[in-house]
Amino acid sequence: MSAFATTDLCDDHPDLLEDGSLAVLPPVFRHFGLRVRFAGAAVTLKVFEDNALVRATLETPGEGRVLVIDGGGSLRRALVGGQLALLAQNNGWAGIVVDGCVRDTEELDACDVGIRALAAMPRRSARTGAGERDIRVQIAGVTVAPGDWVYADADGILVCKRRLT
Repeated sequence: MSAFATTDLCDDHPDLLEDGSLAVLPPVFRHFGLRVRFAGAAVTLKVFEDNALVRATLETPGEGRVLVIDGGGSLRRALVGGQLALLAQNNGWAGIVVDGCVRDTEELDACDVGIRALAAMPRRSARTGAGERDIRVQIAGVTVAPGDWVYADADGILVCKRRLT
C-alpha cells in the first residue's frame, strides 16, 4: 500500500465525492491501535452487542484487509478488546472500523493494527454468534459493501467503491 492522505484523496477525486463513489465517514470515531494510517479492502459484519462472529472473522487471514463492523452504534457493550486486536495483528488485518465500542484500550494501543471506534466501554459483548458477514452495512450513515476500499488516517475515514492508491 503506497502512502496516502485522506485529505489528498478527497482533493484528488472530487468527481467521486460528487457521484457518491467516495464517501467520508462522519468525524465521530476515536483512534486506537498503533497504526494511525491504514487501508484495505473491506470485509463487513453486521452484529449487535455480540462479538462471536467478530472473533471468528479475525481468526482468519486478514491479508491486509479492513474489518468493518456495523454494531448498530451501540454504546452499551464492547465488540473488540485486547485479545481480538492481537488476533487482528497476528493474522495480518490492516485495521478495524467499529460502529460501536471497544475495550482494553491500553492493550489495543499496543497492537500493530489500526482501530477506529465510537468509544471505549468496559462491558464485554455477548457471544451467541448472532450476526451476518459479507453484506452491505451502514457505518455512521455510510454504506459499505464487501470489497469497498477503506482509507483511514489522522484526518478521517473514507470509503470508496474502488481502490484509489
